[in-house]
Amino acid sequence: AVCLLFDRRGDRLMRELWARLEESGIRTLQSHTHGRHLPHLSYAVLLEWDLDRVRHALADLPPAEPFELSFHGTVAFPRGRAALVPAVSVDIARRQEAVATAVARTGGVLHHHYEPGSWVPHVSLATGATGSQLPIVVKAVADVLPLTVTVNRAIIIDSSTGQAWPLPHVL
Repeated sequence: AVCLLFDRRGDRLMRELWARLEESGIRTLQSHTHGRHLPHLSYAVLLEWDLDRVRHALADLPPAEPFELSFHGTVAFPRGRAALVPAVSVDIARRQEAVATAVARTGGVLHHHYEPGSWVPHVSLATGATGSQLPIVVKAVADVLPLTVTVNRAIIIDSSTGQAWPLPHVL
């Protein structure tokens, strides 16, 4: 995945939210799979990819300055997934499209939810909440909203292992 990461404060706030949900018995990225997940916003999730080609394509994109990302709500996805929903500017949507297009041009296969025009920006929280747990997720999120974090770096990450490769600039 091509991900945007948050500054120290934003990372801490997301991890505190994960911990609060875990204490309520709701699985989050804190305990999901290998347990090395980072709070992030994904611009692109790739099903097949060549690391070197993707790194070079992304390094060629124009750098962006760190920017603030504000959250105002929760979204529930199928299979018990819940996430924070950020407000995104036209500029951020265009950057996501540029990233998705660049990685697709390398021969990378994008997950269909990250193809240009299909992206639903979100920061994952719950990974398997039951229907009866969703109100707990929504309340935990509502208790911290509105929430603003700073995006200050970008990485490529293999979400199956947690291995990450920093990118030279914010995308």
